[in-house]
Amino acid sequence: MLHEWIAQHRPPAVSAQDVETIPVPPSRARRRRLDSRLEARLATADDSLLVPLRVAWHPQQRGGVRRVRLRDLLTFGDPRDPGRLRQAWVRRRYPDRCCVVVGEPATVSELRERWHRAGGADAGLTTGLPEFVARQAALALERAERRVRGMRYKVPRLVHEDILARPGWRGGIARLARDLGRAEDDVARDAAADLREIAATHSTYVIDVVANIIRYMYTLGYSEALHYDRAQLEGLYALAQRYPVVFLPSHKSNLDHLVLQYALHENGHPPNHTAGGINMNFFPMGPLMRRSGVFFIRRTFKDDAVYKFVLRQYIDYLIEKRFPLEWYIEGGRSRSGKLLPPHFGLLAYVADAYRRGKSEDVYLIPTSIAYDQIQDVGDYVAEQHGATKQRESFGWFLRVVRRLRRRYGNIHIAFGEPLSLAKALGPPDPSAEPHADEQNLALQKLAFAVSLRINRVTPITPTSLVTLALLGTFERALTVQETVAVLRDLVEDVRRRQLPTTGELDLDTPDGVRHTLDALVDSGIIACFAEGPEAVYSIPADQLLTAAYYRNTIIHFFINGAIAELATLRAADRAAAVSSPASPVAASQGEEWFWDEAFTLRDLFKFEFFFADRDAFKADLHNELALYDPQWNRRVAGAGALLKVVRPLNAHRVLRPYVEGYGVVADTLVADPIDPPYNEAAVLSRCLARGKQYHLQRRIRSAESVSKMLFENALRLARNRQLIDAAIPDSTAKRRLFTDEIRDLIRRLDVVEALAARRMYGT
Repeated sequence: MLHEWIAQHRPPAVSAQDVETIPVPPSRARRRRLDSRLEARLATADDSLLVPLRVAWHPQQRGGVRRVRLRDLLTFGDPRDPGRLRQAWVRRRYPDRCCVVVGEPATVSELRERWHRAGGADAGLTTGLPEFVARQAALALERAERRVRGMRYKVPRLVHEDILARPGWRGGIARLARDLGRAEDDVARDAAADLREIAATHSTYVIDVVANIIRYMYTLGYSEALHYDRAQLEGLYALAQRYPVVFLPSHKSNLDHLVLQYALHENGHPPNHTAGGINMNFFPMGPLMRRSGVFFIRRTFKDDAVYKFVLRQYIDYLIEKRFPLEWYIEGGRSRSGKLLPPHFGLLAYVADAYRRGKSEDVYLIPTSIAYDQIQDVGDYVAEQHGATKQRESFGWFLRVVRRLRRRYGNIHIAFGEPLSLAKALGPPDPSAEPHADEQNLALQKLAFAVSLRINRVTPITPTSLVTLALLGTFERALTVQETVAVLRDLVEDVRRRQLPTTGELDLDTPDGVRHTLDALVDSGIIACFAEGPEAVYSIPADQLLTAAYYRNTIIHFFINGAIAELATLRAADRAAAVSSPASPVAASQGEEWFWDEAFTLRDLFKFEFFFADRDAFKADLHNELALYDPQWNRRVAGAGALLKVVRPLNAHRVLRPYVEGYGVVADTLVADPIDPPYNEAAVLSRCLARGKQYHLQRRIRSAESVSKMLFENALRLARNRQLIDAAIPDSTAKRRLFTDEIRDLIRRLDVVEALAARRMYGT
């Protein structure tokens, strides 16, 4: 085919004898032995024109689209890379499935100049040049073939060869060797091994195989269609053609990466280069994941200078070549349902690559992946009670797949507004030294902005709203009609504030509510007693943490309102303490007290939730309260006047578990002084034991207050407030003040709960 193409397209002025054909190794070949004729041609004095050619093979067309089925892949192999016999068969039977692609031609002098610019000037005249020319030919053919196949298969080829040939790599190895006092060859050998351990090695065949496996897996438990805005994806596709993009998804399930990968695949996007923990590199899943776009990194490598250098070089390469990246900004899966604090490591490497001029800009894509129900929640609940996380293995993977064999509803993907590094960090500085600074304040603000935008686009599901409602019903079982009544104010609040949802919430009618309740009964989260005159629904005690998980996925939408309710009561208490009929408290004074308490609560829960900066937080809170009463700030100091118009009241069902959990930690710190050195595991064990005792004594209301992750965040707050170290002056007094603060909050939560109960039962 190639010789026929040459005969047809050879310029008339060029005779057949003046055309030389030299094979170069295909970019998919593992062994890349060069033909000796290439070096001979490059050594001649004439300035030949080199034209890269390749035959491209395509899958069969079905329904107007060239799509690869899993059965075809497993039966015949990769249709894009057929063997010699299959090539002859395809060409004879399906000539439309093969064509010649032509890479951009270049003269020998042009290629020699490129080689010199790439750092080959210090080598001999032709030593290294043939390898460079072969790589350039392969890359040119990949670009040409991509125009035929589409951007879905825009994947890097010859990654190791390209990175190892870069001047920055060679110079960095030399500097490392000097700094570490080691032989340069030894450092180079270790670095090359680290690069093989880290880098993804894409295969179009495996990309298609994995896409088919992903679809099979998620449709075992979820509906076939993934729910997302295709117009958003089109906009992101256009953005990714100009700049490197980094997808930063929320992490709730083991399916998160898979469903995002499939959504991109079915829309013609290339696979993201996705960072995965080295613990996921188990056979046979590790090799499949690596060949479909996952690169594996160690959990810790702070003391390994060579490994850090290799990772920086790899990130530099991906940013410079505009390959899309992906990782979880939370670091791991959320065991509580709400978004975890961001990790800054990989973001620091990307920011460093941008800062040193590897790209004129990089865009971060906040991404929310939400599920009607999640198959992993049972494991999360066990871990919150102190169980050990299951280790990843092939057996673990099979158990994950087995658990998918029942219906969990739908999967929803949403993309937040992209963030530009150029706007956040300023213009790049190519002269800057490599330095991935995780403590950089601008970088940390950027990460928190990503988390805020993930929360803003996370959709409210019927499951999350129903569990939020039932967790605030004072442990009573409700009929369907009573559940509709409880949900009425919540649904109205969601619509009034135009919060994102998974569609039209069908929770206004008994049929719609019954449908959601029955789905939760099927999964065991809700119990139904149907032997009486009417069926009633409740959350069993052993499912409270499971229900709380779903509530926590949307809790961020109701935190500001809950804080406002508690701040209102605080302002009313202070007004009652100082006012009299002769000298009532001025409205401005009441508002000042309100804001003092609101910011105090914002600081108390700063390790639990993502808050906007002070000014934005104040504006958000004001706007939310203005929806209920435009003149709310004039009535805030009145004895519950503002709370009478706020619907629904949420503080008791949103914040009580956190306040009670913090109370357990506060009591532990007062009763059990911590002897140095500080052992967090031992303190957590004491907190869990105390929490279980308090729950049995009904000193705390709910089992969800006894949570390892909740206690961990409370201890983070205690360290931040210098309550842990007994050597700090007045630490004992500060602990007691912390205990008093929590007890006062619980009292105010009781007041809100009583008001909500009175409203619910009309008393």
